[in-house]
Amino acid sequence: MEKFYQIWKRFGQNFQEGGKLSKLSSFYDAFDTFLFTPSTTARKIGSHIHDGNDSKRTMILVVLALVPALLFGMFNVGYQHFLATGEIVKGAMTCALFWKAFAFGLLAVLPYIIVSYLVGLGIEFVVAQIKHEEVAEGFLVTGFIIPLIVPIGTPLWMVAVATAFAVIFAKEVFGGTGYNIFNVALITRAFLFFAYPTHMTGDKFVRTQGTWGWDNNQALVDGFTGATPLTQLSTAETATYTMTDTLGNPIGFWDAVNGLIPGSVGETCIWAILLGAILLLMTGVASWKTMLSIFVGGGLVAFLFNIGGVDNAAANTPWYMHLVLGGFAFGAVFMATDPVTSARTECGKWIYGFLIGAMAIVIRVLNPGYPEGMMLSILLMNAFAPLIDWCVVRVNINKRLKRA
Repeated sequence: MEKFYQIWKRFGQNFQEGGKLSKLSSFYDAFDTFLFTPSTTARKIGSHIHDGNDSKRTMILVVLALVPALLFGMFNVGYQHFLATGEIVKGAMTCALFWKAFAFGLLAVLPYIIVSYLVGLGIEFVVAQIKHEEVAEGFLVTGFIIPLIVPIGTPLWMVAVATAFAVIFAKEVFGGTGYNIFNVALITRAFLFFAYPTHMTGDKFVRTQGTWGWDNNQALVDGFTGATPLTQLSTAETATYTMTDTLGNPIGFWDAVNGLIPGSVGETCIWAILLGAILLLMTGVASWKTMLSIFVGGGLVAFLFNIGGVDNAAANTPWYMHLVLGGFAFGAVFMATDPVTSARTECGKWIYGFLIGAMAIVIRVLNPGYPEGMMLSILLMNAFAPLIDWCVVRVNINKRLKRA
Protein backbone atom coordinates (compact mmCIF):
# COMPACT_ATOMS: atom_id res chain seq x y z
CA MET A 1 0.00 0.00 0.00
CA GLU A 2 2.88 2.37 0.78
CA LYS A 3 4.30 1.86 -2.73
CA PHE A 4 0.94 2.51 -4.29
CA TYR A 5 0.58 5.65 -2.18
CA GLN A 6 3.94 6.99 -3.38
CA ILE A 7 3.05 6.24 -7.03
CA TRP A 8 -0.32 7.90 -6.57
CA LYS A 9 1.25 11.02 -5.05
CA ARG A 10 3.79 11.30 -7.89
CA PHE A 11 0.93 10.99 -10.36
CA GLY A 12 -0.91 13.71 -8.42
CA GLN A 13 1.85 16.23 -9.11
CA ASN A 14 0.42 16.56 -12.61
CA PHE A 15 -2.76 18.00 -11.08
CA GLN A 16 -1.05 20.57 -8.88
CA GLU A 17 -0.69 24.22 -9.87
CA GLY A 18 1.62 24.41 -12.86
CA GLY A 19 1.11 20.75 -13.75
CA LYS A 20 -0.13 19.45 -17.09
CA LEU A 21 -3.53 18.56 -15.65
CA SER A 22 -3.90 21.35 -13.10
CA LYS A 23 -7.30 22.32 -14.50
CA LEU A 24 -8.60 18.91 -13.40
CA SER A 25 -7.33 19.20 -9.83
CA SER A 26 -10.81 18.67 -8.34
CA PHE A 27 -11.01 15.25 -10.01
CA TYR A 28 -7.73 14.11 -8.47
CA ASP A 29 -8.60 15.55 -5.06
CA ALA A 30 -11.90 13.66 -5.00
CA PHE A 31 -10.23 10.30 -5.54
CA ASP A 32 -7.27 11.18 -3.32
CA THR A 33 -9.40 11.98 -0.26
CA PHE A 34 -11.59 8.96 -0.93
CA LEU A 35 -8.74 6.45 -1.18
CA PHE A 36 -6.52 7.88 1.57
CA THR A 37 -7.03 9.68 4.86
CA PRO A 38 -6.38 13.42 4.34
CA SER A 39 -2.95 14.55 5.50
CA THR A 40 -4.15 18.08 6.30
CA THR A 41 -6.25 19.49 9.14
CA ALA A 42 -7.90 22.82 9.96
CA ARG A 43 -5.57 25.70 9.10
CA LYS A 44 -6.70 28.01 11.89
CA ILE A 45 -5.54 27.41 15.42
CA GLY A 46 -8.46 26.95 17.78
CA SER A 47 -10.89 24.40 19.16
CA HIS A 48 -10.67 22.09 16.15
CA ILE A 49 -10.31 18.32 16.41
CA HIS A 50 -7.19 17.57 14.40
CA ASP A 51 -7.75 14.10 12.96
CA GLY A 52 -8.47 12.43 9.62
CA ASN A 53 -12.14 11.71 10.24
CA ASP A 54 -13.44 13.96 7.48
CA SER A 55 -16.96 13.96 6.05
CA LYS A 56 -16.09 11.29 3.46
CA ARG A 57 -15.40 8.84 6.31
CA THR A 58 -18.72 9.76 7.89
CA MET A 59 -20.54 9.21 4.61
CA ILE A 60 -18.88 5.82 4.18
CA LEU A 61 -20.20 4.81 7.62
CA VAL A 62 -23.72 5.60 6.44
CA VAL A 63 -23.16 3.57 3.27
CA LEU A 64 -22.01 0.62 5.39
CA ALA A 65 -25.15 0.98 7.51
CA LEU A 66 -27.24 0.75 4.32
CA VAL A 67 -25.57 -2.44 3.09
CA PRO A 68 -27.78 -4.90 5.08
CA ALA A 69 -30.94 -3.31 3.63
CA LEU A 70 -29.46 -3.45 0.14
CA LEU A 71 -28.44 -7.12 0.38
CA PHE A 72 -31.79 -8.21 1.75
CA GLY A 73 -33.57 -6.08 -0.85
CA MET A 74 -31.70 -7.82 -3.65
CA PHE A 75 -32.76 -11.20 -2.31
CA ASN A 76 -36.37 -10.07 -1.88
CA VAL A 77 -36.58 -8.86 -5.48
CA GLY A 78 -35.60 -12.30 -6.71
CA TYR A 79 -37.77 -13.99 -4.09
CA GLN A 80 -40.88 -12.08 -5.16
CA HIS A 81 -40.17 -12.88 -8.80
CA PHE A 82 -39.78 -16.62 -8.34
CA LEU A 83 -42.67 -16.67 -5.88
CA ALA A 84 -44.88 -15.19 -8.61
CA THR A 85 -43.69 -17.69 -11.23
CA GLY A 86 -44.19 -20.62 -8.85
CA GLU A 87 -40.53 -21.61 -8.79
CA ILE A 88 -40.33 -20.79 -5.07
CA VAL A 89 -42.93 -22.03 -2.62
CA LYS A 90 -43.46 -19.93 0.50
CA GLY A 91 -41.92 -21.61 3.52
CA ALA A 92 -39.78 -23.96 1.44
CA MET A 93 -36.41 -22.40 0.60
CA THR A 94 -33.37 -24.38 -0.50
CA CYS A 95 -29.82 -23.09 -0.63
CA ALA A 96 -29.82 -23.25 -4.43
CA LEU A 97 -33.04 -21.25 -4.68
CA PHE A 98 -31.71 -18.71 -2.19
CA TRP A 99 -28.66 -17.94 -4.30
CA LYS A 100 -30.71 -18.01 -7.47
CA ALA A 101 -33.10 -15.42 -6.02
CA PHE A 102 -30.21 -13.28 -4.78
CA ALA A 103 -28.45 -13.41 -8.16
CA PHE A 104 -31.65 -12.35 -9.90
CA GLY A 105 -32.12 -9.45 -7.49
CA LEU A 106 -28.47 -8.42 -7.80
CA LEU A 107 -28.79 -8.14 -11.58
CA ALA A 108 -32.07 -6.25 -11.21
CA VAL A 109 -30.87 -3.69 -8.64
CA LEU A 110 -27.29 -3.14 -9.85
CA PRO A 111 -28.28 -1.02 -12.91
CA TYR A 112 -30.13 1.40 -10.61
CA ILE A 113 -27.01 1.84 -8.46
CA ILE A 114 -24.84 2.40 -11.52
CA VAL A 115 -27.24 4.93 -13.07
CA SER A 116 -27.67 6.78 -9.78
CA TYR A 117 -23.94 7.20 -9.21
CA LEU A 118 -23.04 7.92 -12.83
CA VAL A 119 -25.59 10.70 -13.16
CA GLY A 120 -25.27 12.18 -9.66
CA LEU A 121 -21.51 12.04 -9.31
CA GLY A 122 -21.11 13.11 -12.93
CA ILE A 123 -22.98 16.33 -12.17
CA GLU A 124 -21.04 16.79 -8.92
CA PHE A 125 -17.70 16.49 -10.76
CA VAL A 126 -18.75 18.91 -13.51
CA VAL A 127 -20.03 21.51 -11.05
CA ALA A 128 -16.88 21.25 -8.91
CA GLN A 129 -14.75 21.70 -12.01
CA ILE A 130 -16.70 24.76 -13.12
CA LYS A 131 -16.59 26.35 -9.65
CA HIS A 132 -12.95 25.32 -9.07
CA GLU A 133 -13.90 23.65 -5.79
CA GLU A 134 -13.46 20.24 -4.20
CA VAL A 135 -15.92 17.53 -5.18
CA ALA A 136 -18.54 17.27 -2.44
CA GLU A 137 -18.96 13.88 -0.81
CA GLY A 138 -22.66 14.09 0.06
CA PHE A 139 -23.76 12.08 -2.97
CA LEU A 140 -21.92 9.00 -1.69
CA VAL A 141 -24.95 8.38 0.53
CA THR A 142 -27.62 9.89 -1.71
CA GLY A 143 -26.56 7.75 -4.66
CA PHE A 144 -26.80 4.65 -2.48
CA ILE A 145 -30.23 5.52 -1.07
CA ILE A 146 -31.95 6.33 -4.37
CA PRO A 147 -31.96 2.70 -5.66
CA LEU A 148 -33.32 1.54 -2.29
CA ILE A 149 -36.40 3.78 -2.33
CA VAL A 150 -37.34 3.43 -6.01
CA PRO A 151 -39.65 0.56 -7.11
CA ILE A 152 -37.70 -2.04 -9.05
CA GLY A 153 -39.87 -1.70 -12.16
CA THR A 154 -39.05 1.98 -12.69
CA PRO A 155 -37.37 2.58 -16.10
CA LEU A 156 -33.72 3.53 -15.75
CA TRP A 157 -34.05 6.67 -17.86
CA MET A 158 -36.65 7.97 -15.41
CA VAL A 159 -34.27 7.39 -12.52
CA ALA A 160 -31.53 9.24 -14.44
CA VAL A 161 -33.78 12.25 -15.15
CA ALA A 162 -35.05 12.38 -11.54
CA THR A 163 -31.54 12.09 -10.10
CA ALA A 164 -30.26 14.89 -12.32
CA PHE A 165 -33.20 17.11 -11.36
CA ALA A 166 -32.68 16.48 -7.65
CA VAL A 167 -28.92 17.09 -7.69
CA ILE A 168 -29.21 20.29 -9.72
CA PHE A 169 -32.36 21.90 -8.30
CA ALA A 170 -32.41 20.52 -4.75
CA LYS A 171 -28.69 20.72 -4.04
CA GLU A 172 -26.39 22.62 -6.39
CA VAL A 173 -28.59 25.71 -6.72
CA PHE A 174 -28.50 26.02 -2.93
CA GLY A 175 -24.70 25.87 -2.85
CA GLY A 176 -23.96 22.13 -2.78
CA THR A 177 -23.43 19.68 0.07
CA GLY A 178 -24.34 21.12 3.45
CA TYR A 179 -26.54 23.89 2.07
CA ASN A 180 -29.51 21.97 0.65
CA ILE A 181 -32.84 22.47 2.40
CA PHE A 182 -34.46 19.21 1.30
CA ASN A 183 -33.21 15.63 1.33
CA VAL A 184 -31.88 15.03 -2.20
CA ALA A 185 -32.82 11.34 -2.35
CA LEU A 186 -36.39 12.14 -1.36
CA ILE A 187 -36.60 14.89 -3.97
CA THR A 188 -35.63 12.22 -6.52
CA ARG A 189 -38.50 10.00 -5.38
CA ALA A 190 -40.90 12.95 -5.19
CA PHE A 191 -40.03 13.96 -8.76
CA LEU A 192 -40.74 10.42 -9.95
CA PHE A 193 -43.92 10.23 -7.89
CA PHE A 194 -45.44 13.36 -9.37
CA ALA A 195 -43.97 13.15 -12.89
CA TYR A 196 -44.51 9.41 -13.46
CA PRO A 197 -47.10 8.29 -10.87
CA THR A 198 -48.03 5.03 -12.64
CA HIS A 199 -44.45 3.77 -12.24
CA MET A 200 -44.23 4.63 -8.54
CA THR A 201 -47.07 2.55 -7.12
CA GLY A 202 -44.68 -0.26 -6.23
CA ASP A 203 -47.01 -2.77 -7.89
CA LYS A 204 -44.67 -3.96 -10.63
CA PHE A 205 -41.97 -5.49 -8.49
CA VAL A 206 -41.20 -8.36 -10.89
CA ARG A 207 -39.25 -8.06 -14.11
CA THR A 208 -40.66 -9.41 -17.35
CA GLN A 209 -40.07 -12.03 -20.10
CA GLY A 210 -36.89 -13.93 -19.36
CA THR A 211 -35.23 -11.08 -17.53
CA TRP A 212 -31.45 -10.80 -18.13
CA GLY A 213 -31.49 -14.16 -19.97
CA TRP A 214 -29.26 -15.77 -17.36
CA ASP A 215 -31.58 -18.74 -16.83
CA ASN A 216 -33.25 -20.06 -19.96
CA ASN A 217 -35.19 -22.62 -17.94
CA GLN A 218 -37.00 -20.13 -15.71
CA ALA A 219 -40.73 -19.64 -16.07
CA LEU A 220 -41.51 -16.73 -18.39
CA VAL A 221 -44.05 -14.10 -17.43
CA ASP A 222 -45.17 -11.06 -19.40
CA GLY A 223 -45.43 -9.14 -16.15
CA PHE A 224 -46.76 -9.41 -12.65
CA THR A 225 -48.75 -6.96 -10.60
CA GLY A 226 -49.18 -7.26 -6.87
CA ALA A 227 -50.04 -4.20 -4.84
CA THR A 228 -47.88 -3.32 -1.85
CA PRO A 229 -49.59 -3.51 1.58
CA LEU A 230 -50.04 0.27 1.85
CA THR A 231 -51.47 0.47 -1.67
CA GLN A 232 -53.96 -2.24 -0.71
CA LEU A 233 -55.04 -0.23 2.32
CA SER A 234 -55.50 2.95 0.29
CA THR A 235 -57.75 1.21 -2.25
CA ALA A 236 -59.63 -1.11 0.13
CA GLU A 237 -63.42 -0.86 -0.09
CA THR A 238 -64.00 -2.04 3.46
CA ALA A 239 -62.77 -0.65 6.77
CA THR A 240 -61.66 -4.10 7.95
CA TYR A 241 -59.27 -5.12 5.21
CA THR A 242 -56.60 -7.81 5.52
CA MET A 243 -53.38 -7.13 3.61
CA THR A 244 -52.06 -10.00 1.50
CA ASP A 245 -48.75 -10.94 -0.09
CA THR A 246 -47.95 -11.96 -3.68
CA LEU A 247 -49.89 -15.23 -3.43
CA GLY A 248 -52.83 -13.84 -1.47
CA ASN A 249 -51.66 -14.98 1.98
CA PRO A 250 -52.45 -12.59 4.89
CA ILE A 251 -49.58 -10.32 5.96
CA GLY A 252 -49.06 -10.24 9.71
CA PHE A 253 -46.76 -8.21 11.94
CA TRP A 254 -43.84 -10.64 11.74
CA ASP A 255 -44.22 -10.94 7.96
CA ALA A 256 -43.74 -7.17 7.73
CA VAL A 257 -40.78 -7.27 10.15
CA ASN A 258 -39.05 -10.10 8.28
CA GLY A 259 -39.54 -8.28 5.00
CA LEU A 260 -40.52 -10.97 2.49
CA ILE A 261 -43.31 -8.79 1.11
CA PRO A 262 -43.70 -6.47 -1.90
CA GLY A 263 -42.12 -3.03 -1.58
CA SER A 264 -39.19 -0.87 -2.61
CA VAL A 265 -35.78 -2.52 -2.45
CA GLY A 266 -34.50 -1.25 0.90
CA GLU A 267 -37.65 -0.65 2.92
CA THR A 268 -39.16 -4.06 3.64
CA CYS A 269 -36.86 -5.79 6.18
CA ILE A 270 -36.94 -4.20 9.65
CA TRP A 271 -34.09 -6.41 10.88
CA ALA A 272 -31.74 -5.08 8.16
CA ILE A 273 -32.78 -1.50 8.92
CA LEU A 274 -32.21 -2.14 12.64
CA LEU A 275 -28.64 -3.28 11.97
CA GLY A 276 -28.01 -0.05 10.11
CA ALA A 277 -29.58 1.99 12.91
CA ILE A 278 -27.31 0.35 15.49
CA LEU A 279 -24.20 1.26 13.49
CA LEU A 280 -25.35 4.87 13.02
CA LEU A 281 -26.14 5.27 16.72
CA MET A 282 -22.93 3.60 17.93
CA THR A 283 -20.81 5.89 15.75
CA GLY A 284 -22.84 8.99 16.64
CA VAL A 285 -23.69 9.73 13.01
CA ALA A 286 -27.46 9.79 13.60
CA SER A 287 -29.57 11.09 16.49
CA TRP A 288 -31.47 8.58 18.60
CA LYS A 289 -33.79 11.39 19.65
CA THR A 290 -34.96 11.94 16.09
CA MET A 291 -35.41 8.20 15.45
CA LEU A 292 -37.28 7.51 18.69
CA SER A 293 -39.57 10.52 18.42
CA ILE A 294 -40.63 9.50 14.89
CA PHE A 295 -41.81 6.11 16.13
CA VAL A 296 -43.49 7.70 19.15
CA GLY A 297 -45.31 10.26 17.01
CA GLY A 298 -46.34 7.70 14.40
CA GLY A 299 -47.45 5.12 16.96
CA LEU A 300 -49.45 7.64 18.99
CA VAL A 301 -51.34 9.09 16.01
CA ALA A 302 -52.01 5.63 14.57
CA PHE A 303 -53.36 4.52 17.96
CA LEU A 304 -55.66 7.58 18.10
CA PHE A 305 -57.01 6.67 14.67
CA ASN A 306 -57.56 3.10 15.89
CA ILE A 307 -59.82 4.29 18.70
CA GLY A 308 -61.25 7.30 16.86
CA GLY A 309 -63.76 5.47 14.72
CA VAL A 310 -62.47 6.63 11.31
CA ASP A 311 -64.10 4.44 8.68
CA ASN A 312 -61.27 3.32 6.40
CA ALA A 313 -58.80 0.44 6.25
CA ALA A 314 -55.68 2.46 7.02
CA ALA A 315 -57.23 3.93 10.18
CA ASN A 316 -58.30 0.51 11.41
CA THR A 317 -54.95 -1.15 10.78
CA PRO A 318 -53.26 -1.83 14.16
CA TRP A 319 -51.00 1.07 15.13
CA TYR A 320 -47.91 -1.11 15.38
CA MET A 321 -48.34 -2.31 11.79
CA HIS A 322 -47.92 1.22 10.47
CA LEU A 323 -44.45 1.38 12.07
CA VAL A 324 -43.17 -1.62 10.09
CA LEU A 325 -44.94 -1.09 6.76
CA GLY A 326 -43.67 0.84 3.76
CA GLY A 327 -40.83 3.27 4.18
CA PHE A 328 -41.64 4.33 7.75
CA ALA A 329 -38.68 2.61 9.45
CA PHE A 330 -36.27 3.24 6.57
CA GLY A 331 -37.17 6.92 6.48
CA ALA A 332 -36.88 7.27 10.25
CA VAL A 333 -33.39 5.76 10.34
CA PHE A 334 -31.69 6.90 7.15
CA MET A 335 -33.45 10.00 5.81
CA ALA A 336 -35.08 11.92 8.64
CA THR A 337 -31.75 11.84 10.52
CA ASP A 338 -29.84 13.57 7.71
CA PRO A 339 -27.82 16.15 9.69
CA VAL A 340 -28.07 18.76 6.91
CA THR A 341 -31.85 18.85 6.49
CA SER A 342 -33.05 17.91 9.99
CA ALA A 343 -33.36 19.93 13.19
CA ARG A 344 -30.04 20.52 14.97
CA THR A 345 -31.02 21.64 18.47
CA GLU A 346 -31.52 18.83 20.98
CA CYS A 347 -35.07 19.82 21.86
CA GLY A 348 -35.79 20.54 18.21
CA LYS A 349 -34.92 16.95 17.29
CA TRP A 350 -37.75 15.68 19.51
CA ILE A 351 -40.26 18.05 17.93
CA TYR A 352 -38.99 17.46 14.40
CA GLY A 353 -39.14 13.66 14.70
CA PHE A 354 -42.52 13.57 16.44
CA LEU A 355 -44.11 15.71 13.73
CA ILE A 356 -42.63 13.53 10.96
CA GLY A 357 -44.12 10.36 12.45
CA ALA A 358 -47.46 11.99 13.16
CA MET A 359 -47.75 13.58 9.72
CA ALA A 360 -46.84 10.33 7.94
CA ILE A 361 -49.77 8.50 9.57
CA VAL A 362 -52.17 11.39 8.95
CA ILE A 363 -51.31 11.32 5.23
CA ARG A 364 -51.67 7.54 5.06
CA VAL A 365 -55.07 7.56 6.72
CA LEU A 366 -56.71 10.70 5.36
CA ASN A 367 -55.24 10.98 1.86
CA PRO A 368 -55.51 7.71 -0.11
CA GLY A 369 -53.76 9.38 -3.04
CA TYR A 370 -50.50 9.15 -1.07
CA PRO A 371 -50.52 5.67 0.50
CA GLU A 372 -46.92 5.91 1.77
CA GLY A 373 -46.90 9.25 3.60
CA MET A 374 -43.33 9.09 4.90
CA MET A 375 -41.77 10.80 1.90
CA LEU A 376 -44.04 13.83 2.04
CA SER A 377 -43.86 14.17 5.82
CA ILE A 378 -40.04 14.25 5.84
CA LEU A 379 -39.91 16.78 3.01
CA LEU A 380 -42.49 18.94 4.78
CA MET A 381 -40.55 18.91 8.04
CA ASN A 382 -37.29 19.58 6.16
CA ALA A 383 -38.84 22.93 5.29
CA PHE A 384 -39.82 23.59 8.92
CA ALA A 385 -36.61 22.32 10.58
CA PRO A 386 -34.92 25.78 10.58
CA LEU A 387 -38.05 27.33 12.10
CA ILE A 388 -38.15 24.66 14.82
CA ASP A 389 -34.52 25.35 15.70
CA TRP A 390 -35.11 29.11 15.68
CA CYS A 391 -38.06 28.75 18.07
CA VAL A 392 -36.08 26.50 20.42
CA VAL A 393 -33.16 28.96 20.48
CA ARG A 394 -35.48 31.93 21.11
CA VAL A 395 -37.18 30.13 24.01
CA ASN A 396 -33.77 29.41 25.57
CA ILE A 397 -32.67 33.02 25.08
CA ASN A 398 -35.84 34.34 26.72
CA LYS A 399 -35.39 31.98 29.70
CA ARG A 400 -31.82 33.19 30.20
CA LEU A 401 -32.88 36.82 29.94
CA LYS A 402 -35.46 36.27 32.67
CA ARG A 403 -32.82 34.68 34.92
CA ALA A 404 -30.46 37.56 34.21
